[in-house]
Amino acid sequence: MTDDLPSRAAAPVTGRAAERASGHTGEPASEPSGRPADDPVGHPADHRTGHPVTGPAVEPVAGRAHRTEPFWFPGPWVGGIAMILGPLLMSAGVLLRVRYHYFFPQQLAAYDAEPGLMVAAYSLFVAGNVLMWPAVLTLARLIGVTRPGWAVWGGTLVMFGLFTRTFHGGIDHLAFQLVDLHGLEPATRAVAGSYAAWHVFRFPAVTIVTGWVVLAVGAYRSGVLGPVRSVALGAMWILALGTLKGTEPQSLAALACLCVAFLPLGVRVLREGPRPTGRILAWTALAVALTLVLVFFGPEG
Repeated sequence: MTDDLPSRAAAPVTGRAAERASGHTGEPASEPSGRPADDPVGHPADHRTGHPVTGPAVEPVAGRAHRTEPFWFPGPWVGGIAMILGPLLMSAGVLLRVRYHYFFPQQLAAYDAEPGLMVAAYSLFVAGNVLMWPAVLTLARLIGVTRPGWAVWGGTLVMFGLFTRTFHGGIDHLAFQLVDLHGLEPATRAVAGSYAAWHVFRFPAVTIVTGWVVLAVGAYRSGVLGPVRSVALGAMWILALGTLKGTEPQSLAALACLCVAFLPLGVRVLREGPRPTGRILAWTALAVALTLVLVFFGPEG
């Protein structure tokens, strides 16, 4: 078989092939399980100290750059941006409606008086809630490097609860449309009559309460967050959940704590993650442009 590859057999062994042959590859050491001892954001660990190397995880191979960090979803840029924008959008939403009583009759009356303000408040809140899924997945990934059990249970419970909040956002939107179509009084009676109606998302509602606590414990035990920011993350369990829930004092406290926990971590993830290539940025811009075209010019219904 070697006769078929004369040129390859005769070629001198240089570069990384020579390193592998001599047994000195310069590769990071592996954990007993065989998994590279990488840090949560994707940097390889120093084989002498075990600590992550904070520089770009890029090695030259045959004259080109070769990334050594493993792929993970949703990635540091999506996850880091979501960690920053998600809490900020939710906080903006609760602040816009802060002067109105939190219960649904007053929320409907506020919409009747200031529809633009209330639509903005509820839209910002639910948009921030949707951005929580990549943020939570990113945090779970960081925790899972050393505490996979806490990461799986905490991330899963919180994710189920996020679906419930999004479902309530749809109910809120419909309730506001009832005000436009039938007037404030009929809309208030309709919401009051159906407020306790059963739906399948009643079951995951409790998971978001327990999920934030489990995720916070995992963040502390894994060392991803310190004690203060772990407690701040766990405080999200006090954020009100339900149909047409306005701003309560604990809502402001919970989202302030979420900003304390997530914003610095999001900045860290963005700083330590690999930089996106020009090709990725171009495709991202194209996807955003097409989405905007479909939103403003696509068919409705």
